[in-house]
Amino acid sequence: MSGADWRLAMPTALWLIAYVIFLRYFVPWMRDLSKNSSERHSAVMGRVVDSYANILTVKLFSRASDEDAYVRKAIDEHTEAIAQHMRLITKFTTALAVLNALLLVGTSAIGVLLWGKGELDAGTVAMAVPLAWTIANTAGWVSWEMGRAFENIGVVQEGMETIAVPHAINDTVTARNLDIARVRGEIRIERLTFTYGRDDGRKVLDSLNCVIRPGERVGLVGSSGAGKSTLINLLLRFYEIETGRILIDGQDIREVTQESLRRAIGVVAQDTSLLHRSIAENIAYGSPGASQAQIEFAAQRAQAHEFIMRQRDWKGSVGYEAQVGERGVKLSAGQRQRIAIARVVLKNSPILVLDEATSALDSEVELAIQDQLLGLMEGKTVIAIAHRLSTIACLDRLLVLNEGRITEGTHDELLRLGGQYAMLWRHQSGGFL
Repeated sequence: MSGADWRLAMPTALWLIAYVIFLRYFVPWMRDLSKNSSERHSAVMGRVVDSYANILTVKLFSRASDEDAYVRKAIDEHTEAIAQHMRLITKFTTALAVLNALLLVGTSAIGVLLWGKGELDAGTVAMAVPLAWTIANTAGWVSWEMGRAFENIGVVQEGMETIAVPHAINDTVTARNLDIARVRGEIRIERLTFTYGRDDGRKVLDSLNCVIRPGERVGLVGSSGAGKSTLINLLLRFYEIETGRILIDGQDIREVTQESLRRAIGVVAQDTSLLHRSIAENIAYGSPGASQAQIEFAAQRAQAHEFIMRQRDWKGSVGYEAQVGERGVKLSAGQRQRIAIARVVLKNSPILVLDEATSALDSEVELAIQDQLLGLMEGKTVIAIAHRLSTIACLDRLLVLNEGRITEGTHDELLRLGGQYAMLWRHQSGGFL
């Protein structure tokens, strides 16, 4: 247009300036409202899942109406956030429509005026108006796509902010992979001290020294807060060692990559959390590429196959293809625990950590799984944490954590010593725990 007559391009130039100003005004507002809408949506889903996952507690304390109001409040806040977002989009769309109309009217008016004076021919005017229309339509499409992009950005921004948090523990530049195929499973703890960074001088672990031989089955015992979970978290490098070191087959765990370290250790945690995926995907999570036959074999060893075959989700998927819901809420605690055990069976790591692995199971299932766990322990280095001492009394050796120190021995030896372990055993035998 400017090649024909610069005056014909003036409406487009003014429109472009106004369009940029509109974007600078509306885009930050749209971004903030999209984020707010996403947060409100997350709040609704979180409250619904929280109430559903704790339905027994809700009913026991007669709080159903309160939970309903709690969820409705989140829904109302989400609805208002969506309304604010839509009002902004309406304002932006209206402003852009007015701006585009002014562009078309201005281009047409100047074109007709110049044509009437004989300064432009009809062909140039006929070309300028459709071109202005194309620019206006393109701007509308860009704005629409930008709005959709901000909606998606609002959805993922919160998650990305969490994912993008820098790692508290990083591999060293020279860290090498732990060769799982060659791991024998010796765990050596040397002068290990840990305080959680406290300034009061209290040590959770105080100059611990211990050697767990390859293939040895060890029980870890202690009262609440004694440091059992802390020791496991240090072994897995979820916490950084403050003083001392932990070695696996003579290799300092700080000198190997965290991923290879954790691939060498199979863990069944007390609080089992499943992914919102199929049962098969959850069992095979630690063993990508596992066949269906391998998945089913692991489930059978974990006494899970029978209940899995009875599962059906809302989409109609059955058995191993059934979805378990967020954090596995569609399954009971015992069922989730059995799937977690199946996952570790399939992973088949040389080192096995059982943190209250059968705590959520009823007595009959626990008895059946105990036999399977004994088979699973064969040839592996095992660290088992259990509240019920009777479940670990048969292990090769027991480590008793008390006031940051370790006392070692077999079940009978520790009873004869008459210390912390003997006291816990008497209390449980007497029915206090």
